[in-house]
Amino acid sequence: MKFRFPLQKIVDLRGNEKTQAEWLLSQALGKLKEEEQFLLELNNEIANQQEQLSRSSEVPISIIDIQYLQGYITHLEKQIERKLTEVQDARVNVEGKQSLLMERSIEEKVWTKAREKALNLFTAVSLKKEQQDMDEMALSRHSVK
Repeated sequence: MKFRFPLQKIVDLRGNEKTQAEWLLSQALGKLKEEEQFLLELNNEIANQQEQLSRSSEVPISIIDIQYLQGYITHLEKQIERKLTEVQDARVNVEGKQSLLMERSIEEKVWTKAREKALNLFTAVSLKKEQQDMDEMALSRHSVK
């Protein structure tokens, strides 16, 4: 007789949910990395612009160019503030996806353990029945002699 777990579809569903949670976490981590990379680029750009502004004291540069650089730096600072918020939101999203994955992993493990217990019980019952059948055959052979 073959083992058939009556709740196998639930085990499969929990496995699929865990896989989906892993995928969502991977997606959230990718978004976080993207946001952090863009923030790094903004910080590098503002550092370059500030360096160029500080060099303006060494090399003659028009007031209009200095005002343009200061305006651009101000614009970059505002972008950095927004990007910091987006990075924080992405981190919160990653944390949420991690907790979802943990929940899904626990649920999958619970159902997998239930299946394993049922399989172990089935195996034990099958072995006991087989042993009883063997004992019965041995007894009937012995009584025939």
